[in-house]
Amino acid sequence: MIKKTVFSCLVFTASAFVSAGEPCSIIPMPAQVAVKQGHFTISQDTVIVAPESLATEAAALRDRLAPATGLNLEIKGQAAGPQIKLALDKSLRELGREGYRLDVVEKGIVIRAADPAGAFYGVMSLLQLLPAEVVSKQAVEAKWEVPFVSIQDKPRFAWRAFMLDEARYFKGEQEVLKLIDQMAALKMNVFHWHLTDDQGWRIEIKKYPKLTSVGSKRKDTQIGGWNSKNYSGEPHEGYYTQEQIKKIVAYAQDRHITIVPEIGMPGHAQAAIAAYPWLGTKNEEVEVSTRFGKHFHTYNPASDKVYQAMYDIFDEVIALFPSPIIHIGGDEVRYDHWKESEEVKALMKREKLKTNADVQIYFTNRIAKIVESKKRNIMGWNEIMGVNVHGGLNAGDEAEAAKLSPDTVVHFWKGSMELAKQAVKDGHRIVNSVHSSTYLDYGYGSISLQKAYSFDPVIKGLTKDEEKNIIGTGCQMWGEWIPTVERMEQQIYPRLAAYAEVGWTPLEQKDYASFKERMKGQLKRWDLQGIHYAKDQVAKISKEDFFNHVKIDEWKPAQVTEEWKEVEFQTAGQFKNAGVYEVVFLYEKGLHALEVSEVSLCEDGKAVSVDKHNAFSGGQLKDIVYKLKLEKVKPGASYTLRAKIKGSGGTDSLGVIKIRAAE
Repeated sequence: MIKKTVFSCLVFTASAFVSAGEPCSIIPMPAQVAVKQGHFTISQDTVIVAPESLATEAAALRDRLAPATGLNLEIKGQAAGPQIKLALDKSLRELGREGYRLDVVEKGIVIRAADPAGAFYGVMSLLQLLPAEVVSKQAVEAKWEVPFVSIQDKPRFAWRAFMLDEARYFKGEQEVLKLIDQMAALKMNVFHWHLTDDQGWRIEIKKYPKLTSVGSKRKDTQIGGWNSKNYSGEPHEGYYTQEQIKKIVAYAQDRHITIVPEIGMPGHAQAAIAAYPWLGTKNEEVEVSTRFGKHFHTYNPASDKVYQAMYDIFDEVIALFPSPIIHIGGDEVRYDHWKESEEVKALMKREKLKTNADVQIYFTNRIAKIVESKKRNIMGWNEIMGVNVHGGLNAGDEAEAAKLSPDTVVHFWKGSMELAKQAVKDGHRIVNSVHSSTYLDYGYGSISLQKAYSFDPVIKGLTKDEEKNIIGTGCQMWGEWIPTVERMEQQIYPRLAAYAEVGWTPLEQKDYASFKERMKGQLKRWDLQGIHYAKDQVAKISKEDFFNHVKIDEWKPAQVTEEWKEVEFQTAGQFKNAGVYEVVFLYEKGLHALEVSEVSLCEDGKAVSVDKHNAFSGGQLKDIVYKLKLEKVKPGASYTLRAKIKGSGGTDSLGVIKIRAAE
């Protein structure tokens, strides 16, 4: 189970924090921030003061400061003079184990927390208050000044995960450590490690050596997309020894990150079956798959020998990973081999299982008991509930007679939100990682940076008590089409920072404009660290950024001239409450873009709010958001929009006008 210094200054919201002009770019945005004029300078005279219980966190601060600053700060139990003090303070228990207080005053810096995890996150915030050059691996000339600030902070969710799939393409120890460092800097605390699949088994199991000697190697790899018949023509292999895993787990623990291994079953099992055919339902020899997609080969749910093998495998897995949760996958299981199996038919009759989905729940619950016997719990993708979320894959086959163990954590990724709500109501803890908002293998055209940032894991329609069962969220870097580190990093960054803020920052403090401003410092850090992020995504505007805006009207060539012209547009009854509204002009097709210079909100024909600035809406979008403030709604009034527009070089332009209603 994932189980008083006072400043005479203002407490700012997220947007005000940035607009105040302070040299701060903390991501994720803290819960409370207070700033005032002045700064403390870290110098060779500065001492790190910390008790032995925070030795790891003190060393983390010293070691991160040393390369760029050239300072090797001494760590002491107590000292006078300029200092950075780390302290455990049980009075901060209300902030939880990951919360902290960070105060910067003239005499020094104090980070207090009830638990070492909170102290570590205070250190991460402190580093972000320094110039971006602090991440450099060699000494640089900079003023190591920290603004006078007071922060009180704690995370919104306990589970803030990033998933890396290495079953498809093995990346190696150094890349994993690099990812863990980036997660730590962004206060993400779960590294979900997808280690087995049809295309590769990446973890050494000493009792079953063929899992890696056979299962970690494939002869070729599909390239070019899901339906492609093209292959790379090159073999691929790789796995982690148990000694490597121990090193990586310890590295993550020092950064207060839990590594949750995923050992997929009963589907996505072809690599294991290639190593030991008797694990499979058909008990036939197969090769490690060279193509991607949903495969037929599954573990045999009717074989006691298979369950014994799983018991043995989890013995070794659990010895390596201290995580209280073990992920078993459970997604995209094809039931074809089960339907053909006399053994499975006999199992269904014996256990009174009516459908193959019942068989999967039976299998999952047996695995749950194995893992629970070792004092852990399992987690799986939401197909483990026995519902069909894939249409024709297992059409008409849903659970009727079996029920999932309530201690199992459901990882929601696909299907209706009603399914996720049902899991909560059944008492399951939920990690909400719905694919349409969190899958990093999806292009930026599907999940833009703003869409990633806008994701809220809390499902509407739950009671406050039920909401507590949503323990957090994750973002998933599935590996089928990321053969290189550079390609992988372009998919992960900058969206990883957005997901970090989704998991940490209070909902009411989230502000996309502030986030983009703060990202300037983050991008500079990534540049200095050699991270291959998608460079245009922070500044770029795309249609996908406005996925939650409502269409109210459209423009057509007949309304467009090559000279400036005022045009009236309808508002579709969207102006119902006082507040600030966003109106956007989104080009869809035609030979010419649309230019806009002014937009007015009209109440019974009279302008009550005006936003004047030049916008361009075509193949590229520039400054297309207009903000209009309605002070008060007039009962019975008619609201329209009036815009000054013209075609850019011609009149063949079509597009839509969308609005986001005031909160």
